[in-house]
Amino acid sequence: MSGQLHTEKRGRVAVLTLDDTERRNALSLELVDAIVEAIAQCEADDEVGAVVVTGAEPAFCSGADVAALNALSGSGSTSGDVRNIYAGFLSVRDCTLPTVAAVNGPAVGAGFNLALACDIRVASPNARFDSRFARIGLHPGGGHAWMLERAVGPQVAAAMVLASERLDGREAETRGLVWRCVPEDQLLDVAVQLATQAAEVPRDLSRAIKQTLKDAPWQPDLASAVVSEWERQQLSFGKRGPEA
Repeated sequence: MSGQLHTEKRGRVAVLTLDDTERRNALSLELVDAIVEAIAQCEADDEVGAVVVTGAEPAFCSGADVAALNALSGSGSTSGDVRNIYAGFLSVRDCTLPTVAAVNGPAVGAGFNLALACDIRVASPNARFDSRFARIGLHPGGGHAWMLERAVGPQVAAAMVLASERLDGREAETRGLVWRCVPEDQLLDVAVQLATQAAEVPRDLSRAIKQTLKDAPWQPDLASAVVSEWERQQLSFGKRGPEA
């Protein structure tokens, strides 16, 4: 595992900590590769039921590493090469296990995407959610606008992306961007507790539920949603525990 990413298990929860404090946990290609590898290992480990993603102080993730972007864009590479930066947060987005972001500081640009990629977000008051793309002359990338609008609605997304408005942890809670804002010294414990509750659900069931949540916005009507959920619910009937 990369020295920029540390993984520890807390029961059935894998805690992934971005740890490149000199660059405020920016997404270098090395760190991206480490995130992709760690998520794959979590998926392959039957003893892992959920994942928490956080950053070493003082940041959650400051975005894409400038040196990596400059190297990619300045070498005659295609936009497909730049998209390699996306692989880290997209691997979190595509993870079939429940994921929780513990946002302890700035989550900027691609780092904001990493937080958005998680199923649940908790934050400390020190968190800062900052789109930043437009402010530095870039169009949002990596599904940023799509994920953000789904999380907070069109008006808040427009304010954050077009007008470069930022939210701290408490403001993010009022906007529904995070589930809870908690004191810094409680943040990781709260995130792990949420993940532990999700990890108590059998993996095949939590995966099915997570897929249903992803599918829900694309169901054309309630009748279609009822049919889709019934198909998956039937599979779970025979797998309930004795106290279910």
